[in-house]
Amino acid sequence: MIYAVRHRTTYSYEDAVTFARCVLRLTPQSSSAQTVLAAAIDVTPRPSDTRDGLGPFGEKTRTVVIDTPHASLVIEARSRVDVHAPYPPDPRRTAAWEAVRAETFESRRLGPDGPAAYLYPTRRTPAAPAITEYARRSFAKSRPILEAATELMTRIREDFTYDAEATTVATPALDAFTARHGVCQDFAHVMISGLKGLGLPAGYVSGYLRTLPPPGKPRLEGADATHAWVTLWCGEAQGWIGLDPTNAQLVQNDHIVLAVGRDYADVAPIDGIILAPGSQTLQVEVDVVPEAEIVAANA
Repeated sequence: MIYAVRHRTTYSYEDAVTFARCVLRLTPQSSSAQTVLAAAIDVTPRPSDTRDGLGPFGEKTRTVVIDTPHASLVIEARSRVDVHAPYPPDPRRTAAWEAVRAETFESRRLGPDGPAAYLYPTRRTPAAPAITEYARRSFAKSRPILEAATELMTRIREDFTYDAEATTVATPALDAFTARHGVCQDFAHVMISGLKGLGLPAGYVSGYLRTLPPPGKPRLEGADATHAWVTLWCGEAQGWIGLDPTNAQLVQNDHIVLAVGRDYADVAPIDGIILAPGSQTLQVEVDVVPEAEIVAANA
């Protein structure tokens, strides 16, 4: 499935901004599950300096500096991505979760594809006994890891309320867990915290969802904006498998990966600093449309 992706972010300022430095993580990654066919980022006003690089988890970054006064900042990223994710394995036929935990601690792979970096607590996914015990209810002795993780994902979807007003990008997992309210970022953080509490490596995925579902399928929560989900290491044999607790589904061809890290702080689509008094407003528009639908609409 080839998707056309458009992600437009507009900052409007009460007073003119005299300096801005932003780090953009808006270029999807090529992997075994998707191929980036084209990608471009436009910034208005035009930056005085632009530098491309790679982050510590392999994410593509673009750092821009704008040093001319401006009342608004518009960042538009466009890409074409061919998503060809492998079909997930039968959850009942994956390895026992204790065996994966043991394999994790024996692994010598320290790069971004290995499990080591995703084992330890972070500020947004702390070691929280309450969340660990919540997760443990799904992880009976010798239960297959993906079967257990799928049940945990489904329980989060059932027990938590999607509420865009309940949290902010800075909300720790424990606060969202206690409130049982939040958005995709919070659901992902809670699940990651619980998995790490059990000694299982889990990462945070920033990306996109297909805007409109296929005929007869329900619309996914989190479309029309950036989305977040979880990737779980299921051992060397199965590798990393994506789970979306916001929609209670294993990740397949409706999800496009932007970046993977330990939590939101590692992969925020846009972050940085500005110099200006006054307040600001933010507007984000995201469209993820199969190219075949665009062709059919224009025929």
